[in-house]
Amino acid sequence: MAFRCQRDSYAREFTTTVVSCHPAELQTEGSNGKKEVLSGFQVVLEDTLLFPEGGGQPDDRGTINDIPVLRVTRRGEQADHFTQTPLDPGSQVLVQVDWERRFDHMQQHSGQHLITAVADHLFKLKTTSWELGRFRSVIELDSPSVTAEQVAAIEQSVNEKIRDRLPVNVQELSLDDPEVEQVRGRGLPDDHAGPIRVVTIKGIDSNMCCGTHVSNLSDLQVIKMLGTEKGKKNKTNLIFLAGNRVLKWMGRSHGTEKALTALLKCGAEDHVEAVKKLQNSTKLLQKNNLSLLRDLAVHIAHSLRNSPDWGGVVVLHRKEGDSEFMNIIANEIGSEETLLFLTVGDEKGAGLFLLAGPPAAVETLGPRVAEVLEGKGAGKKGRFQGKATKMSRRPEAQALLQDYISTQSTKE
Repeated sequence: MAFRCQRDSYAREFTTTVVSCHPAELQTEGSNGKKEVLSGFQVVLEDTLLFPEGGGQPDDRGTINDIPVLRVTRRGEQADHFTQTPLDPGSQVLVQVDWERRFDHMQQHSGQHLITAVADHLFKLKTTSWELGRFRSVIELDSPSVTAEQVAAIEQSVNEKIRDRLPVNVQELSLDDPEVEQVRGRGLPDDHAGPIRVVTIKGIDSNMCCGTHVSNLSDLQVIKMLGTEKGKKNKTNLIFLAGNRVLKWMGRSHGTEKALTALLKCGAEDHVEAVKKLQNSTKLLQKNNLSLLRDLAVHIAHSLRNSPDWGGVVVLHRKEGDSEFMNIIANEIGSEETLLFLTVGDEKGAGLFLLAGPPAAVETLGPRVAEVLEGKGAGKKGRFQGKATKMSRRPEAQALLQDYISTQSTKE
């Protein structure tokens, strides 16, 4: 059977009866990205206004008697609604759909049908799959490449058809109806039951589909192609936005443009050139800074080497620097008799460290220093370096090195 949401995609609420309600669990992704398991109930209704996920389209959200529905899935001829509050079987309930989400899905799905038909008609580009994403939608085309000119032509054609206000009709056909053979589709799911649902854009396309759709292309408002990207083997992904998503995208783009205009002190038409100039200036500054840092490293190495405190354990920390800076110092000093402990970064935060000196000592002490600094690293031939998360524990690492030197001196 076709659900109420499929018979009338524009309906926003209706009353139906609860058939069953059983305890269930739902696996979701929490705010921290980790999987969470929610306890609740699987509710089956006589009919539903909430679309169960399928055909590349996500499920609807909504409420049953103001109780939020967190997931809707199809099981044969019925839809399962996951709630965290039980509902009494046999009771009459009011089902309401999240209209903003529903209409967005209608726009993207009908937009996909239109783009697929036009791409096939203009360039014989076949659609092999599609994805209705949260922020953008993607059509997978059976071609290793699609040119920018082809994308532009498809965009122009689909928007012309939107302006032509072509109707979109939905009909149900029996499996043995001869019209089924003339309908485009990628096959039916294994658990399909009942008639075949066919979505037709007048004069453009007829396609087997279970999703929710607009009744006229004018409801799509506009379609914007965002370009292509490499897909799976010998496939190309065509990225698009339809309807309200285009308006939201334009709003975000305009906001970014205004912010860049204020920061770069120039009009939008000059943004690219202004950024290029900044990049070139930054590269030059980085080059000069690196040269100065290298000179400073050489100077520091000579100062350490000539210091009256030279010997045993030599320690140096700088807020500014990198691995190359520390290695230049170690190379310039070139001593295998002294333990050289160098660190760069935030004194109370994270940073980098390097331990250089006698190979046997460094091999023993390097992992222990990394452990003290709550970091990790690796080394060979008298040098161990890595990342640290607790630079505040440098005194403990230094004490560890001093104890080692003292112990070695005692043995000698």
